[in-house]
Amino acid sequence: MKRAIEVVRAGGWPRAALTDTVTLLYDDRYRRRLRLLGDAGLDFLLDLAEPTVLRTGDGLRLEEGGFVEVKAAPEALVEVRARDAAALLRLAWHLGNRHLPAEIASDRILIRDDHVIVAMLQGLGADVRSVEAPFEPEGGAYGQHNHDHAHPHAHVHDRRA
Repeated sequence: MKRAIEVVRAGGWPRAALTDTVTLLYDDRYRRRLRLLGDAGLDFLLDLAEPTVLRTGDGLRLEEGGFVEVKAAPEALVEVRARDAAALLRLAWHLGNRHLPAEIASDRILIRDDHVIVAMLQGLGADVRSVEAPFEPEGGAYGQHNHDHAHPHAHVHDRRA
């Protein structure tokens, strides 16, 4: 079986070496090892040294040569809009305060559907609607993969200065 052993970021790999593409949902784009089927039928093993976030346009370097381009699959999301930029910033702050993956643009925020969060956003004056779109959330300030899988974490606030 062919093996993809390295991720080369978008723009850093030769398009002429394209072997296939693979279209993946958000949850399938943070992996270390996974058998994948390319859009044109290439059966290959993603076999990386460590879990890595795969983004649209990234190239998966095949051990034997060639690249498989990563594409984000459309999925069910919620589009959040506000009356103005200040209101959208306020909504982004509330989402960030809850450590939710969010794709932020100048005029909208995309999040996964969560009825509790949607109700909170509506209560804050947001316009929300269901959409189908690729999901490319922000990666996090400290390089986290930014998936919302259940995992423990702590906030340490050192007040000594």
